[in-house]
Amino acid sequence: MGKKYFGTDGVRGLTNSFPMTAETALRLGMAAGKHFARHAGRHSVVIGKDTRLSGYMIESALVAGFTSVGMDVFQFGPLPTPGVALMTRSLRADLGVMITASHNPFHDNGIKLFGPDGKKLGDDEEMQIEALMDGSLSDELAAPTDLGRAKRIDDAQARYVEIVKASLPRRESFSGMRLVVDCANGAGYKVAPTALWELGADVIPLGVEPNGFNVNDGCGSTAPDKLAQEVRKYRADLGIALDGDGDRLILCDERGKVIDGDQIIAMLATHWNKLGKLAIPAVVTTVMSNLGLERHLSSQGLTLERTKVGDRYVSERMQSTGANLGGEASGHIVMPDFSPTGDGLIAALQVLRAIREADKPASECLNQFEPAPQILENVRIKPGQAPLEADGVKAAIKAAETDMGKDGRLVVRASGTEPVIRVMAEGDEGLIRKAVDDVKSAIAAAAA
Repeated sequence: MGKKYFGTDGVRGLTNSFPMTAETALRLGMAAGKHFARHAGRHSVVIGKDTRLSGYMIESALVAGFTSVGMDVFQFGPLPTPGVALMTRSLRADLGVMITASHNPFHDNGIKLFGPDGKKLGDDEEMQIEALMDGSLSDELAAPTDLGRAKRIDDAQARYVEIVKASLPRRESFSGMRLVVDCANGAGYKVAPTALWELGADVIPLGVEPNGFNVNDGCGSTAPDKLAQEVRKYRADLGIALDGDGDRLILCDERGKVIDGDQIIAMLATHWNKLGKLAIPAVVTTVMSNLGLERHLSSQGLTLERTKVGDRYVSERMQSTGANLGGEASGHIVMPDFSPTGDGLIAALQVLRAIREADKPASECLNQFEPAPQILENVRIKPGQAPLEADGVKAAIKAAETDMGKDGRLVVRASGTEPVIRVMAEGDEGLIRKAVDDVKSAIAAAAA
């Protein structure tokens, strides 16, 4: 049985439409509060958010839900998702909550949950919370004397900046480096420029004027053209782009070339392997990572392990294998030595440190392999549709896989964050174009 509220990365959707309503947020707060009340005494939850207008509504509903079942609430205001994960552990909270729709436009919002260890919840726990949400919660209400309290933590951003800087050796400095930093008008708009400036860099900030509506709007990791333009204009050493909640990282070298998560992982894996810093000779990514990355790692004696799409699946596989480097082509870089979840800013610091140690331009460090030809396109569908179950779509996928043979890959999946089907093929350019077109046509026909 599938999940009703949770997708691949928490609960997400169009604001004021199911499931992203104040009512759902209220019930989620009550259910999650009950689920994590696992010991005697007081319980607490930390809540952060990005810069969307709807964050105020969702936050208020969550606070009401948590306090109604006797849980104390610490509110951070705008703070990157990884900051919430780290602060969940730092404040010894029972759980953490981030209000964000990550890289989505402002009109969407979402809710991500973290356990007391700062890690995202697994499918089993999400199912348990959903069962509580759909049940009667009236019996779980606290007595008037046991209601939770709500308190704002005014220095949460400063605390996170210090945690981020502590991921580097104490004397590490980026003095003399000019960096363009695009914060997507999102949760990292204060902390990212501040941390890099305090580490000595000359920082040129972009996307640091949020107004509730402009998060990810022509800026950030999903729209790096402006970043590339500014890097060339200011002759910067590197461009750094975060997404709306600060857990993704996309880079731009000094020549203006955009660098995705696969190249970042390749660069860090190569560097760490030489230094003996890889915990095991393997890196974990998802089925969407380029075949070129797999070949590059193999040439160094390293294995690439693939998971389902979603950084939490990457994290779970890393935990089971003991790997300490993984991520996604979209820019999630997971490094459990420093953070329990993907952290765009910490990943940027590790890249900068590696560039400094290599004493080479970013373009030489970050272009580790020639990507295999790849096409990734989306087919928008109506919410609730399941065209991948149609016989015509299944037949088109099978035919495309047969045509490409062993020299290509085809990945067709429903997005867990928006109503689209993603179709990705890589291999021979002629074959992958035909494969994507044929599968997209079949999906469109099934969804008509």
